[in-house]
Amino acid sequence: MKILVLGATGRVGSRVVVHALRDGHHVTALVRNPEKMTLRDENLQIVQGNVLNKQDVERAMSGMDIIISTLNTDQTTTLSESMPLILEAMEKENIKRILTVGTAGILQSRTTPDVLRYQSAESKRKLTRAAEEHHKAYEILNQSDCDWTIVCPTYLPDGELTGTYRVERDFLPEGGTVISVEDTADFTYQQITSTEFLKARVGIAY
Repeated sequence: MKILVLGATGRVGSRVVVHALRDGHHVTALVRNPEKMTLRDENLQIVQGNVLNKQDVERAMSGMDIIISTLNTDQTTTLSESMPLILEAMEKENIKRILTVGTAGILQSRTTPDVLRYQSAESKRKLTRAAEEHHKAYEILNQSDCDWTIVCPTYLPDGELTGTYRVERDFLPEGGTVISVEDTADFTYQQITSTEFLKARVGIAY
């Protein structure tokens, strides 16, 4: 499979790349700073570019089968601004499947199910800017025709791969407070061959 990874130098994205290469897939990483990609593999193509540049996105996406975006907000609007460009390029290339990594803040609240977690008392975070940006990206995906899945982890420390965690459609698994970067990457990567969570947000936690 030919996989385009956006955010490949980040914590989750870099681990997704490792999973994909381990299984023999061809991976293209669109990155602003190629020197940050320390991984080298004959099946890894590193393309320098910016997700906010339409031509860069189209160039990187040529010939791909699936898109995995682990872009984070970085206190900017890159996430919501890049999503329309990504979807436009996907349509041009006739690519249907996109996996993204969001935040548990955009899952439904258990205490107030008609709003999202970050909008409710369920969220302990005082600052909502990142969640608002992920919410915008979610709305854009939700209005698209593509087969999207948003993996929504809660608190994300580094940690070992366990392969043992709970997932739930649209909600954070009850009582869940933490999930490692490794296990988040593992679950995200597994979705390339799964249709269980098409057009859905998925909460993930231990």
